[in-house]
Amino acid sequence: MKRLAFSLSATLALTTSVWADNSDLLIIGNSDPGMLQRLTGTADFEGIETAFEERGAEVSLSIRADGDAMRDAFRGFANGLDATTSDIGVLLTGRFVSTIAGTYLLPNGMDAPTLAEVLTDGFPLDTVYAVAAEYPGQALIVLGEVDGEGDVPDGLSATVPLNDIPQGVTVAIGPAGDAARFVSRLSMATGEDILPLARAEGLSLTGFVPRTLPLFAGTDVTLPQITPDVPNDRSVEDATAWDRAVAADTEAGYDTYLAAFPEGRFAGEARQRLATIRSEPFYREKQVESDLALSRDARREIQRDLSLLGYNTRGIDGIFGRGTRGAVTAWQTANGLTASGYLGADQIARLDAQAERRAAELEEEARQRQAQLERQDRTFWSETGAQGDEAGFRAYLKRFPDGIYAEDAQDRLEAIEDQRRAQAEGEDRRRWQIARETDTEAGYRAYLAERPNGAFVEEARARIDYFANNSEQIALQDRAQSDEAALGLNAAARRLAEARLADLGLKPGAVDGTFDKDARRAIRRYQDARKLRVSGYLDQATVVRLMADTILR
Repeated sequence: MKRLAFSLSATLALTTSVWADNSDLLIIGNSDPGMLQRLTGTADFEGIETAFEERGAEVSLSIRADGDAMRDAFRGFANGLDATTSDIGVLLTGRFVSTIAGTYLLPNGMDAPTLAEVLTDGFPLDTVYAVAAEYPGQALIVLGEVDGEGDVPDGLSATVPLNDIPQGVTVAIGPAGDAARFVSRLSMATGEDILPLARAEGLSLTGFVPRTLPLFAGTDVTLPQITPDVPNDRSVEDATAWDRAVAADTEAGYDTYLAAFPEGRFAGEARQRLATIRSEPFYREKQVESDLALSRDARREIQRDLSLLGYNTRGIDGIFGRGTRGAVTAWQTANGLTASGYLGADQIARLDAQAERRAAELEEEARQRQAQLERQDRTFWSETGAQGDEAGFRAYLKRFPDGIYAEDAQDRLEAIEDQRRAQAEGEDRRRWQIARETDTEAGYRAYLAERPNGAFVEEARARIDYFANNSEQIALQDRAQSDEAALGLNAAARRLAEARLADLGLKPGAVDGTFDKDARRAIRRYQDARKLRVSGYLDQATVVRLMADTILR
């Protein structure tokens, strides 16, 4: 399925065409309807919506969108993408501003933005890049710029940096009117090369720019023929000179092409590539990494290696954003390498070797810590739980809640509680059952107040003591639960984690993908031995270490 997202903060021109039955169109129109009519001859956005719907497209329309509306509209577009999606297109036209955090499309009516307003209400270009990165060779992003009124304040820039375009994503950029006319022609594309359409409208192309780029196949409508600007008798020379420039991919190469063909067919693209090279101090290093064509799994592995070495990539998602680039730069600096933020094959091999060595060191440290904890555990048990009384069991569990004998101590206490429950009179059992079901400090205090001589006084006091002394741990549990949910682990990944915990002798229970109390206790034991955040829930750091442990075995 093809899905096209067109976000307009100034103007959009679309003409009639025939699209595939499963096309989806998203229009966010923040422009002046009068301007739209002058540029396209179309009266309003509703007319555009109708034209596309008559050709079988599903159209979502939002006019004069604010920040929330832009994000909501794009979220709906992104959520609709799936494995059947073929090509995707995104058009953003309007006023763009850039900050140290990235580039943003301003919402309707924001003429004099502050940095805070941009960060909170602007639509981040990185969001588009993240989605487009999932469709290498099939993603087109069109940026149509509109001049704003007045100067931008400190911390903002009116330029659009093009240094972080994901691999396989094509970006066309130019004035909003030119971008609109390009989309008008693009609406009639039938899967042939769309690059001549962009060049004919004067748009600059960057990112993934192959010799040809066939996208957006429709029904039997022929692609409009573009007459090259270069005279026919020099078209072959133009193409040959461009091929040489692209092969060299250097500042000198593109300068040479422009000197020979200042108005050539590829002149706009040559100037854009020159601007990119001159604005990117590590252009060559970037190209070296790009040529590796790293898969998303390979990128995740690099992020895991960096994380193992203590460099925060801000996620292990296979997308090299600012967090990963910063981690790579820090690693390169620490190793006396050129701090470009881009990796070559030799550096990736070196990084992997360091990570494997560090993983081995960390696991040896974990084994030593585990052995020390077990010695302390056994000694404490001999003085408490081994005596066989309730006080001993409770003292042991307070000191070692996930210790070697924790299951045994808990079972013995539950047996004692069951015995008391059987002996207790009915009202006492009922009140205790209420306290156990609520399992709160207030509930247990209410039991003690009503049953000061009840059969379950010791159990109630133990739970009150737990809540009083573990407030931070309880709050941590809530955060940890959210962190684990954010990982999006499926049943297979959960079974793999349980299997690894079982291999390490941590007794997670059945390897069934269900994190029950045994699995949670095993995770806590694993985290404690490795000085990770002890929560019983998987987080990024725990998953990284679990994978490293498996590699070593």
